[in-house]
Amino acid sequence: MTATRNLDVLTNDLCDALLTAKSRDEIRRLLVDLCTPAEIRTMAERWHVARVLDGSDLSYREIHERTGVSTTTIVRVSRFLRQEPHHGYRHAIDRLGGRVAD
Repeated sequence: MTATRNLDVLTNDLCDALLTAKSRDEIRRLLVDLCTPAEIRTMAERWHVARVLDGSDLSYREIHERTGVSTTTIVRVSRFLRQEPHHGYRHAIDRLGGRVAD
């Protein structure tokens, strides 16, 4: 398999590109170039749901009513936050000190 088709190589290259951002503005500009507005919104919503799940005792239905995010997405985010071995959400939440955006 060539490097351009190997998902691990491509993902590592993307991660390296994301790490070049030195400010919120730089990462925002890179995301706007890389993603469609819908993709950015989806990622932002998932991140917000992870923060809400971590910082409250709300039910999935209550989170859906407050955010408009589908319960399917809420369940998926919850699974990755609490059960999956990657711990990406957990590390980021801990590094930000538990601050939840309004």
